[in-house]
Amino acid sequence: MATLAVGGESRFRELPLQGLKIERHTKVLDLCCGSGQSTQYLVKYSQDAIGLDASPAAVARAQENVPEASFVEGFAEEMPFQDNLFGLVHTSAALHEMAPQQLRQILHEVYRVLKPGGIFTLVDFHPPTNPLLWPGLALFLWLFETETSWQLLATDLEALLTEVGFTVTPPVLHAGGSIQVLQARK
Repeated sequence: MATLAVGGESRFRELPLQGLKIERHTKVLDLCCGSGQSTQYLVKYSQDAIGLDASPAAVARAQENVPEASFVEGFAEEMPFQDNLFGLVHTSAALHEMAPQQLRQILHEVYRVLKPGGIFTLVDFHPPTNPLLWPGLALFLWLFETETSWQLLATDLEALLTEVGFTVTPPVLHAGGSIQVLQARK
């Protein structure tokens, strides 16, 4: 649904990268990478892209799908990386799958693994600003998502990121406000 709402898969994957200056040597983390759908876009910018996912099957598929990147099996709330390692951490349509306490842990971990001045960028659900979109989003969430999606809609991600220590640019909203792109600097 999210990809269709913004004009297709390619556009959806590029949204959180808009306006960012990513050098070829920038160490990039695709957090909760799944089978590498977003990682395949990140390797166009950086020759040092790493994907992290908790699912061994997803990591295996990602390695097949995006051989130019490296992949690591691990949990986002306990990342197996040293402090201040990445210039960019990216996540796409994953935070809505996290319980509130888990989300807080993940944001602290993102802050920990980012270099000073590094960027955390994300795209995920947002409460629609167009009331006509609420029924469609609600139906989609009830049919295909879990309670954590509703919890994310009730979360002020901008405030939470600021609380963790990030400097956050105002969210850019798409698809009648139902999709948000946030960029936060450490």
